Amino acid sequence: AADRTGHAMLHTMYGQSLAHDTEFFIEYFALDLIMDEGVCRGVTAWKLDDGTLHRFQAQLVILATGGYGRAYFSATSAHTCTGDGGGMILRAGLPLQDMEFVQFHPTGIYGSGCLITEGARGEGGYLTNSEGERFMERYAPTVKDLAPRDMVSRAMTMEIREGRGVGPKKDHIFLHLDHLDPKILAERLPGISESAKIFAGVDVTKEPIPVLPTVHYNMGGIPTNFYSEVVTKAGEDPDKVVPGLMAVGEAACVSVHGANRLGSNSLIDLVVFGRSAALRAADTVKAGATQPELKPAMTDGHLARLDRFRNADGGTSTAALRLEMQMAMQEDAAVYRTSDALKSGVERMKAVNAKRPDLKVSDRSMIWNSDLMETLELDNLIGQALVTVVGAENRTESRGAHAHEDFPERDDANWMKHTLAWLDDATGAVKIDFRPVHDYTMTNEIAPFPPKARVY
Repeated sequence: AADRTGHAMLHTMYGQSLAHDTEFFIEYFALDLIMDEGVCRGVTAWKLDDGTLHRFQAQLVILATGGYGRAYFSATSAHTCTGDGGGMILRAGLPLQDMEFVQFHPTGIYGSGCLITEGARGEGGYLTNSEGERFMERYAPTVKDLAPRDMVSRAMTMEIREGRGVGPKKDHIFLHLDHLDPKILAERLPGISESAKIFAGVDVTKEPIPVLPTVHYNMGGIPTNFYSEVVTKAGEDPDKVVPGLMAVGEAACVSVHGANRLGSNSLIDLVVFGRSAALRAADTVKAGATQPELKPAMTDGHLARLDRFRNADGGTSTAALRLEMQMAMQEDAAVYRTSDALKSGVERMKAVNAKRPDLKVSDRSMIWNSDLMETLELDNLIGQALVTVVGAENRTESRGAHAHEDFPERDDANWMKHTLAWLDDATGAVKIDFRPVHDYTMTNEIAPFPPKARVY
């Protein structure tokens, strides 16, 4: 599989699902969760190829909808990573957790955001500035170019800010693989070599790849326990399970990554907690169980929202508002954060949110209406972007991927806690609360490991 392990895993698991006669509902766009007095009863969905609307009633809904990287201008995520699950959670009156922790991968291809994996540096690749200096030796003398992602991203940002970036605008950095044996590159990094050629026009055996820190992963998301059950805070209970609802993958925040994920550890979200969710589902779902009747009131709001956007006739295009949101997040909630920038980001995102009623959708059709679908996706993104920047402004410390220049130290006494954020969809008001961090292990065989100073 070389550097295409994810691709290989995807096809292997898809093949296994077909072997077990799994039924896939292709080209269905999930709209909202069907909630019944705090219990999830299913989802509503829009079938894109014939325009019909559907209610999926279920004893258990598992959200595996991915992150919301496309809230930013430059992201390694697919363009479909619009955080639809997180948007549905907020509209259901449930919180999202730790949204201020957004990971920037140090090596996205300049101009496109296409990911250059850590494996490139693992095989001996290194970063240089405009002076040809391997600058990571200054920032992390021991591990150098193999330092954690947030540290490398901040080091690259510092080099660019201090005028040592490369290119005509001095706004990016070079990643060198050209000193490695071409046979090794062909054998171990074929995907990277191909991506660099396509997206940067670079032959990695002869010249460096232009790279820039790019949004890669959301540590925050839908709060879950180790069974992958969605939890919320209710009164004095910070771990109240939401019956009938689970989340896995980047959509979820089990918080095994804390404030900064290490390379490849997102596989835990998929393999470990995906399996955990399946085992829990097998224990809780009863075959042939009687389902309660779904009342129209449970889904009236879903249909009203769909109709509101389908008939939207304002003066702001979806593309224009999406770009305004992405630039606000890219400029004010990025690798380095300041009180002034975050305050600006909150105001800019409030302005973006206030423009939702002025959106314009030109296509009124229900069949293959990409204009409407992108508008619904933007609506999901705006809510998550807003709670992200509000949560970031609220956290007055630096921790993991949240690097606050005005509060450069980690403050465990006051801030070793999870942020919970609720959004009032009608008013745009964000409510912030907290959950305690579980600082214990689940077995006596593993000792607890309290936070330590990060020294590299």
